[in-house]
Amino acid sequence: MSYWVYILHSTDSDKYYIGQSRNPHRRLEFHNTIEKGYTSRYRPWAILYLKEYQSRQETIKVEKMIKDWKSKEKIRRLIEGEIIV
Repeated sequence: MSYWVYILHSTDSDKYYIGQSRNPHRRLEFHNTIEKGYTSRYRPWAILYLKEYQSRQETIKVEKMIKDWKSKEKIRRLIEGEIIV
């Protein structure tokens, strides 16, 4: 079973959202339709980055690592392929 780390981007507000899911496209739909929460304020979202992992533990570890960066520049470099995780 596959797990995915994804990065969403809101063009209107230049915000990123990092998450993990077994079905990232369904999660994108959720983020674009949820009534309340962080992602509801910055719609619409688009997936800019997807990476597949075989274990949920590894996926959670990578998601946390990216979130801990707290750097738009580092996230952009990851999306552009300059950083590999």
